[in-house]
Amino acid sequence: MTLPDDLAAALPYAIGAFLFAAGIAFVLTPFVRFVAIRLEMVDEPDERRVNDRPVARGGGMAVVTAFVLVSVVVLFLNDREDVMPIPATLDGPQLVALLAGGVAAALLGLIDDLLQVRARWQLAGQLLLAGWAIALGITVSFVTSPVGGDSVIRLGGIIGVAFTLFWIVGMINAINFIDGLDGLSSGIALIAALTIGIISFEASFDQPLIGVLCFALAGALLGFLRWNFHPATIFAGTTGTMFIGYTLALLAVVGTAKVAIALLVLGVPIIDTFWIIVRRLATRRAPFSADRGHLHHRLLDLGLSHRQAVLLIYAICLALAVLSLGLSGSGQLYAFLGVFVGLGVLLTVLARRSMISGLEAEAYASRAEAATDTDTDAGDAVRPPTVPTRPRREPHR
Repeated sequence: MTLPDDLAAALPYAIGAFLFAAGIAFVLTPFVRFVAIRLEMVDEPDERRVNDRPVARGGGMAVVTAFVLVSVVVLFLNDREDVMPIPATLDGPQLVALLAGGVAAALLGLIDDLLQVRARWQLAGQLLLAGWAIALGITVSFVTSPVGGDSVIRLGGIIGVAFTLFWIVGMINAINFIDGLDGLSSGIALIAALTIGIISFEASFDQPLIGVLCFALAGALLGFLRWNFHPATIFAGTTGTMFIGYTLALLAVVGTAKVAIALLVLGVPIIDTFWIIVRRLATRRAPFSADRGHLHHRLLDLGLSHRQAVLLIYAICLALAVLSLGLSGSGQLYAFLGVFVGLGVLLTVLARRSMISGLEAEAYASRAEAATDTDTDAGDAVRPPTVPTRPRREPHR
């Protein structure tokens, strides 16, 4: 890929932002874990979760701190050197929506990690976040037309506002719902951030600043993933999923909207969330009620180990990322629809298999425990220490 001079000049910023953010998150995460344990922000094992020991949550604070610090430094240096033009749709108010809004999302998630807020109040907070971003000028003004060519569908007025509201809230919940195995949500978000960042550097988009910010987010996620990958010593918690979902949603739409790209790259969590909600509503259950029917749980039922299930989903997301880089326009939407149908059929088949095999509900716990207990190699000889806590009511995971 040949880059224009202005995009090539921004590459050192992207690489530096990635490495700097990764270093900050890597160093900061153990400290966040220490604080989380002192505050008793801990996920206890139970029949629904796959962790077989108490694990601290709230690790998203390390990610948000690294991202915001690096982003501020990048904006300061860019203001002095004037290397990357700031897009017209990423002026002062939109930057506030991105950075301050990300901090607000993390703080709302932190409240849940501390107090275990009910789902309805979490949703209310998500709607407030999305509404605030829209009020500061973050809106999806168009999407690629599925009829082909370079045509687009304009989203003006209330339609654009409603679509943006749905996009931000949907992205937050997609990341939240997929956060069920060690390193799963952070790894998927890392792949998505890198993909959106790379595409932002393409001449057809010409958004080097957006690309650098995406690389900063990816670096923060990579530094955190070192501690979050199986066997995890800390979970992202609602702090992390709220921040990651909100920030990815905004980075995908600021400047030139990349909704189709984000849909495809994040196809697994988005589609898994959709089918899970449909299944819960079909069985007359609350859409945000907890269960073990997600794709990653079904993969454990097939006999995959914890790491194998995570790495398989990583591979699917990487394949979709490569596909998004190779396709353009309506091709990305058609690919998303294909993945949507295919993953829906897969989840249906796996669900019926589980019902026939008697793996639903209570049987999940023993299978997940067995998968976790046998998923230890030489590199896992030292397991995370048990965290002493008093019993808490059902936490995030």
